[in-house]
This record gives sequence, C-alpha cells and structure tokens, in this order.
Amino acid sequence: MNQDATFMQKLFPILTNKDVNKRTEMMAGLTTFLTMAYIIAVNPNILSEAGMPAGALVTSTCLGAAIGCFLMGLLANMPFALASGMGLNAYFAYTVVIGMGVSWHIALTAVFVEGIIFIILSLFKVREAVVNAIPKNLKLAVSGGIGLFIAFIGLKNCGLVVANESTLIEMGDFNPAIIITCIGLVVTAVLSKKNVKGSILIGIVISSLLAWGFALISPEVAANLGIYLPNGVFKFESPLPIVNKLDFTYITNPETAFNFITVLCTFLFVDFFDTVGTVVGVASKANMVDEDGKVENVGRALLSDAIATTIGAWLGVSTVTTFVESSTGVLEGGRTGYTAITAGVLFLIAMFFSPIFIAIPSCATAPALIYVGYLMLTSVKEIEFENITEGVPAFITIGGMALTYSIGDGLTLGVLSYVFINLLYNLIAKKEDKKHVSGVMIVLAILFILKLWFM
Repeated sequence: MNQDATFMQKLFPILTNKDVNKRTEMMAGLTTFLTMAYIIAVNPNILSEAGMPAGALVTSTCLGAAIGCFLMGLLANMPFALASGMGLNAYFAYTVVIGMGVSWHIALTAVFVEGIIFIILSLFKVREAVVNAIPKNLKLAVSGGIGLFIAFIGLKNCGLVVANESTLIEMGDFNPAIIITCIGLVVTAVLSKKNVKGSILIGIVISSLLAWGFALISPEVAANLGIYLPNGVFKFESPLPIVNKLDFTYITNPETAFNFITVLCTFLFVDFFDTVGTVVGVASKANMVDEDGKVENVGRALLSDAIATTIGAWLGVSTVTTFVESSTGVLEGGRTGYTAITAGVLFLIAMFFSPIFIAIPSCATAPALIYVGYLMLTSVKEIEFENITEGVPAFITIGGMALTYSIGDGLTLGVLSYVFINLLYNLIAKKEDKKHVSGVMIVLAILFILKLWFM
C-alpha cells in the first residue's frame, strides 16, 4: 500500500502537497484564467486567417489549454497555466501559411514535430540544464523583465500607450476604456494594500462590469474601443474539422523539406526560450528557486509544456506554451498544481460559455497585467547591480524584454551580454577575480549568435 502510494506520488507530485489552502489555489487559478481568457477569442481570430474554421478553433483552443494545465498541475505540481501562445500563433498564420503559402495542415505538422523534439529534449534534461545554468542575477532580471513586459502589454491593451511613427510610442487619447483601466488598477492596489484576498480578480470583475455597463449606455462608442456585451451565454462548436489533420508530405518531399525545417527551427527557437524565460521569471517570483539557483520541478514543467504542444497540434491549434499571465495567479498565492488544474477546469467550462469570457475586454484585464508587472519588477532590488559583470547583463535583459516586445529576445540579449562581458573580463582580471562562466551558457551564446545570423 505504501509502495503504491509512493509510486503515485512520484508519478503525480501534486499528491505530495500538505496543508494546501485549496481556496487560495482556486482563487489563484481563477485569476490566472481570467487574465488569459482573451486567448479564447484572439487565437481563433488569428488562426482563422489561415483558413481554419473559427468555431472549431474556439473549442480546440480551450481543449489544448485545459490539457496543458492538467499536465502542468498533475505531473509538475506547478501553478503555471498553458494555452496557445501569442506571437507563435501570428507566425503560424501570417508568416508560414499566408506568407510562405504553406497549408495549415503542414504548419500544424511542424508544431507537432516541435513538440516531439521538446519531449525528447526534456526527457534528456537538456531544457532543464539550460534553465539551471542561467545565473541567479539573470534569473531575477528575467522576473523583472517579464514584469515590465506584461505591464507594457496592459498599457497597450487599454490604449494608454499607442504607436507613433516618430517616437515609436506615445500616450493615447484619454477615453472611457482608459478610465475603466485606471479604476480597476486603483481598486486592485487599494484592496491589495488592505490584504484583501482575490484583489486582482476583484479588479477584473469590477472593470468588466463597468465596461459592459458602458456598452449598454453607448454601444457604438464602446464598440470602437473594443468593448462589447456578451453575445449570449451558451455556445459549443465541434472541433472535429481541425482535429488530427496533420500532413507529413512536406517532410518527405526534397523540394519542400528545407522550408519545413526552417519553419520548424523558428518554432523551436521562439518557443524554447519564451518558455524558459517565463518559467524562470514566474518561478523566481514564487520563491520556487533554491539556494543553488535551480527551479523546483522544472524538468517536469518543461516536459508538461512539450506534451501539451504535441497534443495541441493534434487538436488543431498552434504551439501550446506556458503563459506569462500565470504570474497573476502566483501573486494571488498560487503555489501548487491545484492552481493550474483550476485554470484547466475553467477552460473546459469556457467551451460552453465562451460568449461571456470572450466579452471580457482588454481594459478589464489590463489592470491585472499592470499591477502584476509592478509586483514582478520588485525582484530587481535583489540584483547585484553594483557588480557590473552581473548588473549590466541584468539591465539589458530587463530592458530587452519590454523594448523588443519578446521574452525570448530579451533573454537572448541578456545571455549574450553576460557571456561576452564575463569572458572578456576574465582575460584581463586577476586569477582570483575571474568569474566562472558555465559551458551551457557559452553554448547558448553560440546558438543565439547562429539564430541572429541565420534567422
């Protein structure tokens, strides 16, 4: 009996949890879900441009996300939620399918093969080695950089920051959507100061109700700001038109094999380092990094992510990956797999209530992103900025993530600067002052150079 229990605990680490506050974990999962529920609407909108049926995409997006969350919760016991990743879905639709003229069936096959490769890399602990090789100060910088990044996303989503041809960005025109975001942010901050549980979630709910109230009063103006009332309550679409539609003919044809490899490598690079950056950053904020700088259960987390990508491709959606919005749940107290499982259950429910979740506007989730960005940025106070060989790469990582609008690119710049600065310093430093630069970091730097040169 004890042996069976031990086996089950090893297989499903979530069973080892003791003295877990289930209510806190569920609230954290609900908060995470609400901040990333936009993917239910956005992913079908983007992938349908590739000729895929939007209705089926809603269901497959929810299914892929739910399975990913369940895997993360059960196998890794981590509070990270997964869904089809932003950026990768745009690359899938606009660059691969529309730009290269490749069918969506073949693009899904590239995602499927990517997942298989990641499963192999995870089993051989290659991805785990990369995560654990990143120095502590760089890990803290990744957490801070993600904070700045998601705060920027929140500011952009509500319209407070807009594009400008001359200055790249500027403040947008003050409008009702921005006012709703500001109210939600103030409510969230004040409730958090008063130690009210679920303050981020309450901010989202209040902002959503204000937005829908505005849509009732002035529907045309609200529509121009991306605010709509829920178009019904119940709705379910069959996913069968896009399930199991993989096409391997592109791989076997010598004339198209190179294009397939190019597409595959891009998916691999972007997903690999976006996921690594997200896991490292959120885990650092959740105090899931030990004294040696290693992330707890990171191998299982990355394996769960890889399996989810493979299953997601079979279901008919682009790369399923760990979402940076998981940080909202972590900062609400989520620390175990119950948070991820809660988010997964909500994604399953959303398949039948998608009109409600789709109607949650960006101005309602923006306060959560901005506030969580602030909380994650607080990790930078622990960085050794006075040590230039540690501080400069950390600074480049933080700025790079926000200014390139990419976690992966920010991590790339951070790793390159860390390796080059420290290797050059070692050439002129005294023997006792030389810094150890791990072989994994050097290999990463070489791979990043090849990526920048050829991709």
